[in-house]
Amino acid sequence: MELTTVGEPKRIVVTGAAPEGARDPESAARAIREMFASIAPRYDLLNHVLSLNIDHLWWRRTARTFAQILSKPNTQVLDLCCGTGDLTLALLAESHKNSSKDGAPGILGADFAHPMLQRAIDKSKRTPLRWVGADALSLPVSDSRFDLVTSAFGFRNLADYDAGLREIVRVLRPGGECGILDFGEPGGLMGKLYRIYFKHVLPRVGSFISGVQGPYSYLPASVERFPSPPEMLGRMKRAGFREVSWTPYTLGIAGLFRGKK
Repeated sequence: MELTTVGEPKRIVVTGAAPEGARDPESAARAIREMFASIAPRYDLLNHVLSLNIDHLWWRRTARTFAQILSKPNTQVLDLCCGTGDLTLALLAESHKNSSKDGAPGILGADFAHPMLQRAIDKSKRTPLRWVGADALSLPVSDSRFDLVTSAFGFRNLADYDAGLREIVRVLRPGGECGILDFGEPGGLMGKLYRIYFKHVLPRVGSFISGVQGPYSYLPASVERFPSPPEMLGRMKRAGFREVSWTPYTLGIAGLFRGKK
């Protein structure tokens, strides 16, 4: 999951997520699936506690960003790596504000960790949302299917970032948009304080509440490993996106990557 260039100064090119003990993309994906399955019962509680409930603001802000697409008749939306469905539900709520009477949007949530997906289903029983168990690197859908593909705090866990971007391009219609919300690494004094919290406080609190040791130690390591905004935007361009951008949320603690097919 890391490549070095032979004959040049050592340069590590990150392919994708690398949980401890993973040897290749397949074992990485398996470890990620097992990790999220293990914390599914208390995942929502931990997200809200550890983010001081700011995660709600991030989901709603992301959904508002795509309000124009969500208001169009019969828009098709895929929320990738949807977890327990918080962004999926925020997209649905936003679509209700200005949706056309000619046809409500179709919103599909996809995740390969079934315990997480089951919690999303339980939270959305009285909604028109649809759910599917699927690997983000090999989606069981046809080409050019969706007008919008989103992902919140899940894309970073893919075993191959570039393959994930190419798969998003494949399922988007021409002119369709992508929005990837994920953690960042803020700079300055805020960044120093945040790193202390993220690397030392968060893993201990997360492990205590969840009763599971590994996932909340993996989290800060996965954020460090994730491509910086300039690198990620470059990867998006190479995958086939145009008009790419990154918008920081809450001083850069999180941020939204956007692009059009």
